[in-house]
Amino acid sequence: MINYLLFVALPYTALAVFLIGSIYRYKNKGFQVSSLSSQFLEGRKLFWGSQPFHWGLFILFFGHLIAFLFPSGVLAWNGHSVRLLILEIAAFAFGLSALLGLFLLISRRITDKRVKIVTSKMDVVVYLILLVQIISGLWVAYFNRWGSSWFAAFLTPYLKSIFVFDPQIDALSNVNSWSIKIHVVSAFSIIGIIPFTRFIHFLVYPVDYLWRSYQQVIWNWDRKKIRTSRNHREGVESKNN
Repeated sequence: MINYLLFVALPYTALAVFLIGSIYRYKNKGFQVSSLSSQFLEGRKLFWGSQPFHWGLFILFFGHLIAFLFPSGVLAWNGHSVRLLILEIAAFAFGLSALLGLFLLISRRITDKRVKIVTSKMDVVVYLILLVQIISGLWVAYFNRWGSSWFAAFLTPYLKSIFVFDPQIDALSNVNSWSIKIHVVSAFSIIGIIPFTRFIHFLVYPVDYLWRSYQQVIWNWDRKKIRTSRNHREGVESKNN
């Protein structure tokens, strides 16, 4: 029953909440779809935390995606011990990078007073789930070796069975390692909370910026003069008041 709840009920609930919640928030609260950046409050710590975190998470995400889409290719690659070691060491390194960046971001939220004020309860929930997700992934990579192979061989069929509405959980249920199960559960938990967090912003990335023409900005005053001016207002006073 526990396995059914964790690996069948939870995934479908998380995916349903993600889909319905994202559409609702975008349609009814579009102006709230934002990363709510706090960079203007503090930028230096944010840079050193976000860079290793985002790059580590970005590479790991696409690594998991490749193992999901092309499991036979991953297994063929891992057929040679040197290639297997390269893949496992690289994945572990990017996992450590994501963990380091996350610790720096959490430290920034805790130690900087201005950033701490704008930190919501949902931000705390996100950080906790991400910690569980990354630590469990590193735990699996270190203590349950060759994670890329068992992901392609065991988790990929399970995930595909979820998407075709024919859940097959026998292989995953019989796994003795709780770190693997925690890793799966925390992944679906992250998907389920996306509509309620600042994670929602990646769904509305401004892709049209790639082909949109440049916006032309024209100054209506002397840029050199304004630097030394003591006036409270420059240019023509607006009539829209």
